[in-house]
Amino acid sequence: MRSKVFLMVKRMGLWQRPSSSWAIAIISLTALMGCQQAQESTEPTEPEAVTPEIQIVTTIIPITQFTEAVAGDRAEVLPLLPPQVSPHEYQAKPTDVQAIAEAEVIVINGLGMETFLDNLIKNSGNQDIAIVDSSEGITPYPNQDKGIKDHDDHNHDGEAAPTDEHGHDHGEFNPHIWLDPKLAIQQVKNIRDGLIKIDPAGAADYTNNAEVYIKQLQGLDQTIASALEPYQGRTFVTFHDFAPYFAQSYGLQGAFLVAAPEETPGPDDIKRILEIAKQNKLQTLITEPALGNQSFASLAGDLGIGVGVFDPIETGDAMALKPEAYFSIMNNNLKTIIQTFQAPAN
Repeated sequence: MRSKVFLMVKRMGLWQRPSSSWAIAIISLTALMGCQQAQESTEPTEPEAVTPEIQIVTTIIPITQFTEAVAGDRAEVLPLLPPQVSPHEYQAKPTDVQAIAEAEVIVINGLGMETFLDNLIKNSGNQDIAIVDSSEGITPYPNQDKGIKDHDDHNHDGEAAPTDEHGHDHGEFNPHIWLDPKLAIQQVKNIRDGLIKIDPAGAADYTNNAEVYIKQLQGLDQTIASALEPYQGRTFVTFHDFAPYFAQSYGLQGAFLVAAPEETPGPDDIKRILEIAKQNKLQTLITEPALGNQSFASLAGDLGIGVGVFDPIETGDAMALKPEAYFSIMNNNLKTIIQTFQAPAN
């Protein structure tokens, strides 16, 4: 660096000047160049790009959340459904077919949630794609067309109790297992095991990532169980039947106006919900973000109560696809359930 300083001093015409000027120039230029070198040495280096080992296609938002958590940097996770599109309204695009054609794995919720997949896979030509069903080993609830879903729908061994209401028009089973953190843990385990089977070299990564996320889910489950313990046996009312697993898990009963969001309630449905709300002295009726408050506004007005929002995580924004979004959404849902039971403070 010293030779560079002498060269710059000479070019600036300071070489023949009095010694004091020359010395000042030397000191100044040395300091300046030293700062530049220090700045260059402290500039952060770009991290090396991690090349994903496999490409995974996911379906609904919760499955993307869970898969991202397990896969980490080892795989590229591509959501098939845009987050703002409900699975009830999804229409496939050519780019979706291409994504499946290029993927090694597709992770699904199962239980009839992804009825659109068979044709997509067929059209993609990728008959070798591995399908990881996250509902594997989970005892499902049969869909009901009317009434109340509660913890009595399952016996103590976890088997489905007999029912005559199978709701075949909107699928045989209720698919909303992800809204129970206990079942979400099983889904994460299934995703972990499925990815290990496809990519054995990544077993350690998938196992460690899943373990971290499962501990968070266990903490969430404990938080919800503790907060809802005072309301054991109480009934809440939702617009459509998305909460039977959540209700059963925490000793509650979930009544609903319609079985599926695209259905239109009849007079008997409305009468039934009004009676349930009055009998249980509910403070709110519970709708969901995609429907807004319009669905229950008039009913709540007739009852003189409010409208709460429980997010079933079927739609959202881009941030909703992040693994951590599951916890913030479910904590907000917990507040909604508590508000429906709590009498307003005087």
